[in-house]
Amino acid sequence: MDILDKSLLQNPGYMAQRVAACELEIQKGMIGQREIIRQVMIAMLTGGNVLLEGMPGLGKTRLVSTIAKVFDLSFKRIQFTPDLMPSDVTGTNIIIKNERGSVFSFERGPVFANLVLADEINRATPKTQSALLEAMQEHTVTVGNDSHVLAEPFLVLATQNPIENEGTYPLPEAQLDRFMFKILVRFPSKEELRGIVELTEGMQSPDIQRQLDAQGLLSARALVSQIPIADAVMDYLLEVVMATHTPNTHIREGASPRAAQAMIRAARAKAFLEGRFNVSFQDVKEMAYPVLRHRILLSFDAISEGVNEDQIIQRILEDKKI
Repeated sequence: MDILDKSLLQNPGYMAQRVAACELEIQKGMIGQREIIRQVMIAMLTGGNVLLEGMPGLGKTRLVSTIAKVFDLSFKRIQFTPDLMPSDVTGTNIIIKNERGSVFSFERGPVFANLVLADEINRATPKTQSALLEAMQEHTVTVGNDSHVLAEPFLVLATQNPIENEGTYPLPEAQLDRFMFKILVRFPSKEELRGIVELTEGMQSPDIQRQLDAQGLLSARALVSQIPIADAVMDYLLEVVMATHTPNTHIREGASPRAAQAMIRAARAKAFLEGRFNVSFQDVKEMAYPVLRHRILLSFDAISEGVNEDQIIQRILEDKKI
């Protein structure tokens, strides 16, 4: 497929069809999990990093590698372990001998890819976790006195296991805030499990075809960023975020301004994927969960009463009348 150019921004309908084809192609490699695929697609269209939380074996790695094929992007997987060093992620300066003597040369780490899968990110120490902060926010890597720019598009998709707590280092709030979404990967239904077994055991793997390239994805992002938001919808969105800062016995700390920015981008992308070029109240409601659930810090009362973040978000949405 030829690289898409800026002229396609004048044909949003065609671009929406191409992006829809990408989503259908990803579904060929994944049984079920359509909501997860849709949310990751939204992140792809907005340049947001994603935190995937779920039990082992639910296809998180397969999802990321399939997306890389569909969009023809470079893909690297980093297995986070307690002995992983920051230089194992970013790269390091090495000494190379030549005719003039010894010189330093930068050896790039696995973070230099379009899609980076940070597997079990909470297994690594905070020092190593922080090696991703600059890359996730500024899309640059600084080693010594030199800064290296990452190729666009660049996204980090990280996984963490909710049921294993021993030997883990919880992500600090500053790093959690750099993830646009926290997506809960749930266990499949019986029929979906049957499809997974048939797909992976004794059956031929599906032939995943490229549908867009890196430039095409960047063009789609530019189009999504132009989708307008009505003043009433914007006010509602801001009220939802501000509601996390009103006195609440279940909330210790509310969402940051990044939450509002992420919800705006996510609502635009959701409307685009549904063939609409305007943002609705429903778009805001649905995007509130993945955007806010990792940005709300629970109080002791919430933990002791068994109240989770999604329940708090649901109550906020119910209290906010349209």
